[in-house]
Amino acid sequence: MRIGIGCGVDAEKVVQSAGQAASPDLEIVCYLKTGEELVPPKHVSFVFSDAPETALVDDLYAKRIDAAVRGSLPANDTLKYLKSVYGVSRLERIALLETAAGQKFFFAPVGVDEGWTVSEKAAFAEDGRRLAKAFGLSEKVVLLSGGRLGDIGRHAAVDKTIYDAEEAARLSGAEHGEILIEDAVKDAGVIIAPDGISGNLIFRTLVFLGGGIGHGALIVNIPDLFVDSSRASASYVGILSMTARIIAGKIH
Repeated sequence: MRIGIGCGVDAEKVVQSAGQAASPDLEIVCYLKTGEELVPPKHVSFVFSDAPETALVDDLYAKRIDAAVRGSLPANDTLKYLKSVYGVSRLERIALLETAAGQKFFFAPVGVDEGWTVSEKAAFAEDGRRLAKAFGLSEKVVLLSGGRLGDIGRHAAVDKTIYDAEEAARLSGAEHGEILIEDAVKDAGVIIAPDGISGNLIFRTLVFLGGGIGHGALIVNIPDLFVDSSRASASYVGILSMTARIIAGKIH
């Protein structure tokens, strides 16, 4: 199998991760800016381009690679081009997160423009359950809201999150965990935030303040496998390994 990964800022770190993840059965293709002077490790190949984000997405769309990881390429340029190539107005992502205590779970939405409707929440729940099963995580899905059931009537915005979570849980066979994320994380393999803003804040709080780990976010509304990643990642070995596992299990 062949996985492409973007090498923007700190390209050497990405190439080193590729070398650690690559094997006789897994070729890693690194997409670098023209002029980079690095040596490819064993089972790693290089593609040089003036626009590596374009080359990465084009090769994924043309099936020249089995999956793509954003790596350290700029988010705005890469994801904007990805949307244009696949003809979608927005990207829907489900992240694999890990708490500081080692508890892993799939989490969505992580983009501020994602997960605002009942149908989107239900779709995230169903996609997340499928991924959790493939990764051996609990298939329990918990939808969060902005308060407890007893808080209904305190504020219209809170009421809406509760009603939406109840409806999405009914449609997807999930559970409404109210605002109790600390309980949900104990036994749920999938957690769905009330909306994209709260989801983004939860993600950032866990990963950047709480000592947790983000293992990458799968984009689930395009037919090919693209894994979004942060340029702040200390290493990309885990993300590449996760991507290879998804390809091998044919679960995307």
